[in-house]
Amino acid sequence: MPTPAAAPQSVDRALEILDAVADAPGPVGAKELARRLGCSLSTVYHLLGPLRTRGHLVKTAGGYTTGPRAAELHRSFQRRLGMGPHIAERLVALRRAGGAEAYFTAYHDGRITVVDSTVPLIDRTHPFTSGAEARAHATAHGKALLAAVPRPARRRYLADHGMARFTDRTITSAERFEAELARVRGQGFAVSVGEADPAYTCLAVALPPAPGAAADPVHALSVSLPTADFRRRKGALRAALADAAALPV
Repeated sequence: MPTPAAAPQSVDRALEILDAVADAPGPVGAKELARRLGCSLSTVYHLLGPLRTRGHLVKTAGGYTTGPRAAELHRSFQRRLGMGPHIAERLVALRRAGGAEAYFTAYHDGRITVVDSTVPLIDRTHPFTSGAEARAHATAHGKALLAAVPRPARRRYLADHGMARFTDRTITSAERFEAELARVRGQGFAVSVGEADPAYTCLAVALPPAPGAAADPVHALSVSLPTADFRRRKGALRAALADAAALPV
């Protein structure tokens, strides 16, 4: 039985193992996990046992990989952020109509997350993927979401997450950003041309809330593609995005 002081450390170590396995490009061996965590091999084996039993990890010939429980947690996370049953189909249709990768994003409890996208799971090089969004002020979906929340919530978000510069186009001034969001609200969509990644442009619209829905979370649909392609097809992309956004969540 672990002591009270040891128990939180064990939980933290188990989560570190999960993170290490999830972030690895392939299976990870127990010895490698011990090396990364800076702890003994026996400690790693002690923590791997319950992680395997609960389905968070599975053991393969090459080492440990994420287990089926990870998918269940992800589906639960998507539901909590308001991803309805038809969103995945809508993203695929948007991808087909616009010829660009499509995304469903949410602002909830002071965080912005890419909840789902059409980017292939095996593509680890694409600049915009599902998960926590660390570049919201530089992305179209981040602008669309922040333009839709009350100003006090937006100020808290920017104070908590900052406005880091990612390219020479990134807006890092709060005053300029407020002017940009006013433009977003006026035109009904947001654009980011090389602000988060120098080679990519993204276009986004905030989704109207469902009747009777709470004000939080706020959702958005967006697309991203190489900037050269965007300049050629921005009219078609705006039309495809507007059509997708008009459908019920």
